[in-house]
Amino acid sequence: MVIVADSAGVRLDVYITAYAGSRNNAAHLINSELVTVNQKPARASYKVKLGDVIHLNLPEPNDSTIVSENISLDIIYEDDDLVVVNKSKGMVVHPAPGHPSGTLVNALMFHCGDSLSSIGGEIRPGIVHRLDKDTSGLIVAAKNDVSSSAQFSTCR
Repeated sequence: MVIVADSAGVRLDVYITAYAGSRNNAAHLINSELVTVNQKPARASYKVKLGDVIHLNLPEPNDSTIVSENISLDIIYEDDDLVVVNKSKGMVVHPAPGHPSGTLVNALMFHCGDSLSSIGGEIRPGIVHRLDKDTSGLIVAAKNDVSSSAQFSTCR
């Protein structure tokens, strides 16, 4: 994927986060030299300049099939459309490099079966918003595509 930078002064890892899926994944791609700026490897802290040509070599996902896991969930609310879970600190929300299992999505797949929304894609079905691994708090998962397409806002 080739991107021509349309803004200046933003860190490279922040700039490509939208394409890489997360800032952590962006940093991993940069550190693995799968990202070049003007045909040269760059650091995550590089400040993007207008017109920079950024080449992003996104590897193919290994296996996008999520395995459901019987992981205890602190469910605060649940109905036919959504489930609200109190996510504990240390739990990863959706599978990612280095965390293919033991995630909230793995637990939700077990709890909800096939009823999670498909809008989040195979890697994060049902997830409306996410919390970082070391952040605890309430997280909403949509149990169908109609509830997933609703506009939710987060409180911090």
